[in-house]
Amino acid sequence: MEAFLQTYGYWAILIGTFLEGETILVLAGLAAHQGYMTLEGVILCAFAGSLCGDQMFFFLGRRHSDFLLRRRPAWRGKLERAKRLADRFQTPLILGFRFLYGLRAVMPFAFGISGVPVLRFVWLNAIGAGIWAVVVGVAAYLFGSALEQVLGDLRHYERMLFILVAAVGATVWIIYLYRRNRRRKSGDTRFDVKEKT
Repeated sequence: MEAFLQTYGYWAILIGTFLEGETILVLAGLAAHQGYMTLEGVILCAFAGSLCGDQMFFFLGRRHSDFLLRRRPAWRGKLERAKRLADRFQTPLILGFRFLYGLRAVMPFAFGISGVPVLRFVWLNAIGAGIWAVVVGVAAYLFGSALEQVLGDLRHYERMLFILVAAVGATVWIIYLYRRNRRRKSGDTRFDVKEKT
């Protein structure tokens, strides 16, 4: 595990946080606590991955929103809700959307559509990515430290601990997908925007 994490760990953080990655960052923070990676390296990779991923979605929203919404019509309701929030609470949302589970993937896209100036989004997105990477990375590191106080040497439990964190992350994601599909099948329109008459 040590050799694998030292060889591929930083790349895994970069790619995982590019796609969306609280679970990846929590695992990485725990791995940093165990000495497999440095906390600074974990935070830097998480910052870079998150920043680049969200910038990509911002520019996709800016340039290709019609094409993407035709391919992903399920995004339309959530995107309309996100766009309303983006128009109303622009600065705090750009800084904090990474902490909003379920809206995180669609918010940068919504900011791209809403006409937020590019430089404004880039700067605020960079600050938000830095805050997110530090808060989640350090929290996971400290969680590892607290567990060590309770359990003693975590090397005896680390595989089980990593599997448990990954399983919790996967379970949350599956529940989210299940609930979204159920809403869609039942015709729940809570996230749809009614046309003004």
